[in-house]
Amino acid sequence: MSEAAEEKAPAAPAGIPMKMVIIIVAGVLVLALGGAFAMFKMMGGSSAEKPQAEGGADKAAAHGAAEEKSGEHGATADASAIADLDPFIVNLADSPEIRYLKVTLKVEADGAGTVEQIKARTPQIRDAILVLLTSLDSATARSPQGKHKLREDITERINGLLPKKSVKSTYFTEFVIQ
Repeated sequence: MSEAAEEKAPAAPAGIPMKMVIIIVAGVLVLALGGAFAMFKMMGGSSAEKPQAEGGADKAAAHGAAEEKSGEHGATADASAIADLDPFIVNLADSPEIRYLKVTLKVEADGAGTVEQIKARTPQIRDAILVLLTSLDSATARSPQGKHKLREDITERINGLLPKKSVKSTYFTEFVIQ
């Protein structure tokens, strides 16, 4: 019977001590968990933005209602209150050289109703912005002060075309001078 008892007991690996096996297994688990965590964070960031970008109207309405009830306005705007304008490509007012400016804009509005008004008045808004952009020279357009003034001027011109001044700000998403 002593031979049967010896056969049932697991044999330790010949050259590797048990502590080394435990350390290797623990290291592999730590690396696997770290890799899974890193992958989850990378994948989780993009999937967390998708529901907000797809814009569930119920979530946006609930968020807006919560802000109105609390009386506080956050620094971030509602995703539905941003209007995209098609890119502008214009000649700048540099006389000796021919320079081009490509600008893509996003307009932050008070609400979804204002975004609809902006879309309805797109031809007038594009005309006003084109006239403003073609009056710039490249030195003004390159300077930070010039860009800031341009942003304010665009916001003023859009507000001038709408029934009430409901455009909060204009953002450059692309600004290329060539």
